[in-house]
Amino acid sequence: MQDTGPEPHHIPAYRFWQHYIKNGIEEAGMQWLEVPDADWAAGLTHPVGSAELKDWSSKIWESTLAFIKNNLAKIDIFLCYLYPQQVDTTAIAQIQQWGIPCVNFYCDNVREFSKVPAAFKVFDRMWVPEYEALAMYKEAKVNYIHLPMPMWVDKKYRNTLPNENPQQISFIGSKDNLRQNLLGEAIAKGLNITVRGSGWQPESSVQTVPHPASVLKKIGNQAGFIKQHGLKGYAIKHLQQLSQSAVFEVGEAYIAAKPGHEEYITITQSSAITLGINRVPSHKRLHTNPLTYSRLRDIEAPMLGACYLTEYCEGLNSLYEAEKEILTYKTADELVQQANRLLKDEQMRKALRASGQQRALNEHSIPVSLQKIKAAIFK
Repeated sequence: MQDTGPEPHHIPAYRFWQHYIKNGIEEAGMQWLEVPDADWAAGLTHPVGSAELKDWSSKIWESTLAFIKNNLAKIDIFLCYLYPQQVDTTAIAQIQQWGIPCVNFYCDNVREFSKVPAAFKVFDRMWVPEYEALAMYKEAKVNYIHLPMPMWVDKKYRNTLPNENPQQISFIGSKDNLRQNLLGEAIAKGLNITVRGSGWQPESSVQTVPHPASVLKKIGNQAGFIKQHGLKGYAIKHLQQLSQSAVFEVGEAYIAAKPGHEEYITITQSSAITLGINRVPSHKRLHTNPLTYSRLRDIEAPMLGACYLTEYCEGLNSLYEAEKEILTYKTADELVQQANRLLKDEQMRKALRASGQQRALNEHSIPVSLQKIKAAIFK
């Protein structure tokens, strides 16, 4: 998800993927090339079907094809992270005709799609990290490879841990109703959790005046939503808008400032317990029965040597051995029970740190995933 500006575009965070994947490629002993001055992320700033998106697509794929054609001898695989609206299937087919297999990583299949987008069917392999999405890909008969989320940790953070804070339970992540309800309920049951991340602390009081949308634009947006999520998703969206307030609150006493990069790593490593939450807001399910799937934190925290307690979801058992490498919970009650158990058992915390880190680094790293992609494509 390459871009060219000094600041990221106003879309969900994406720049960390470049950092992780490029460093992972280099650690694997491979080399990467990228199209100079290509702003792939800009493709997500234009409305689907708009003239702006078509213009962006035409220009970026023209320059991409020209660059690849001039560097054919240096390229073995075209690896990308593209949303459906960014994909030009004709351009991908041309790259394949030049003898270069094309692999696309995408990590929000479960949350965003009820069926595999047609644009993804052109790729030689889709890199699918969510276990819950595999059935969708099998049904669509799309070639995929199931691999962990691509996570890279600097070697200076491996196998070296700061002194543990023996009573600190930390969650770092942005605020949403599902997370607030879960953490608030656990806190109400007596668990002392420190919460950090975007949205938990009051934001600036500066207010912006929204531009009124035309009736036709609103209708168009609603039609696009229904096309992607269906009438059921549309109904769920409006039911959840009627109940925006969380049932449980996370009081100010439990909220700390959003950490910078180095502090984030220190907190993750030094906390007695680092929490993961795998439930996500979705138009597929009501908040009372949330959608869950394994997130990037399930790879990152163990790689950093955290004592990791995360929310159970399908497929997690294929990544780690519960009770040996990580601990899991399903409810707020289980979260409180497992956390209190860990707080009382220093030896268990140490064992989880060591075993979880080795499993993540040895089996779930980007170099390991790249070797599996090579083996699958170049049989």
